[in-house]
Amino acid sequence: MSQALAIQDQIEPVSFALYAGDFDAFTQKLGDSFARWGFAVISDHGLGQAKIDAALKETKAFFALPEETKMKYRLSVSGQRGYTPFGIETAKGHEHYDLKEFWHVGRDLPPGHPFRDHMADNLWPDAELPQFHEKVQWLYTALDAMGLKVLEAVATYLRLDRHYFDSTVDVGNSILRLLHYPPVPQDGPHIRAGAHEDINVITLLLGAEEAGLEVKDHDGRWIAINPPPGALVINIGDMLQRLCNNRLPSTTHRVVNPAPERRGFPRYSTPFFLHFNSDFLIKTLPNCVDAAHPDLYPEPITADGYLQERLKEIKLA
Repeated sequence: MSQALAIQDQIEPVSFALYAGDFDAFTQKLGDSFARWGFAVISDHGLGQAKIDAALKETKAFFALPEETKMKYRLSVSGQRGYTPFGIETAKGHEHYDLKEFWHVGRDLPPGHPFRDHMADNLWPDAELPQFHEKVQWLYTALDAMGLKVLEAVATYLRLDRHYFDSTVDVGNSILRLLHYPPVPQDGPHIRAGAHEDINVITLLLGAEEAGLEVKDHDGRWIAINPPPGALVINIGDMLQRLCNNRLPSTTHRVVNPAPERRGFPRYSTPFFLHFNSDFLIKTLPNCVDAAHPDLYPEPITADGYLQERLKEIKLA
């Protein structure tokens, strides 16, 4: 069992009330947290707890279905829609797969949209769970909207126009992942999620019922993230780190196995991976390059090109 320190002793939650009340303060507090940790915690986010609970209820109901039923919803589209079974995803550079199964919801695109060649239609288990679509779609939409507000603060912190990111993510291949980590009966080589960095722009994560999320600090210590009730954990992804020349870091994190007294309990979480539009060119921002900070990423790459490279590395493509 990990002996990680508790991050709540070092990181101060930022109230979302500041977004409307004092945007400059919201930007500074959030940006400073991202610059220090690669992570931030937002309290008072205002997302309806009853609707969050309803989406989580449907999530648990899906993973309780028989394996053969869940497998009906597995697609071969890089694991980006529908169901991905236990024993598939493996963190980059790791030998052992993660102890998890998950369901992906992506963005709906209109007929004829050019991105439909790589952004498939969503699957929905309507026959088994008639409320799943409505409840889970609400969560996708709510986190997508919140992510855009967070990016307004990020843009301002990076001395860009406040709405710089609006047109870069409006049809992005953003993914809501419904995660189920089954009970862990005994120690072994596998953990719930091996140490990794996220691929995308930012990730938004509502607090999980069970502990386990840890962040690796600059000195190599692992620090536990246990957000207070009603809080969002948000972290910087590799795409944004690349765009801003590492000014905001994409920090290594993991989900460790539970303490012996909690091994019989599953863990559920619902991270939202916000992505750039597929054709957005990730090219280092000029105002993040100077004599002391040379361009670490001189070769631009499109968001979808970068995503496909990384999906292969984690065995989802």
